[in-house]
Amino acid sequence: MEKTLTVTDEAYERLASRKEPGESFTTVINKLTGKTSLFDIVGVLSNKEAEELRENIKERRKKTRSRMDAVAKRLQGGSLR
Repeated sequence: MEKTLTVTDEAYERLASRKEPGESFTTVINKLTGKTSLFDIVGVLSNKEAEELRENIKERRKKTRSRMDAVAKRLQGGSLR
């Protein structure tokens, strides 16, 4: 089912500025209102980029875990320094 909407010129221009080539206004509205699917980002990263991102996330989680363990150890010892 389709609906017709009336918007001001300013609203139209703002919406149009978010529109990518080949994208419909429906897609733009769905993106802006959070009604997107994970399928909307399929293909954004190459396989190599996705793997690099995964490795980066793993490394950052490891460093964060290590820092948290160090803070916990200091707290158990009664010192934050």
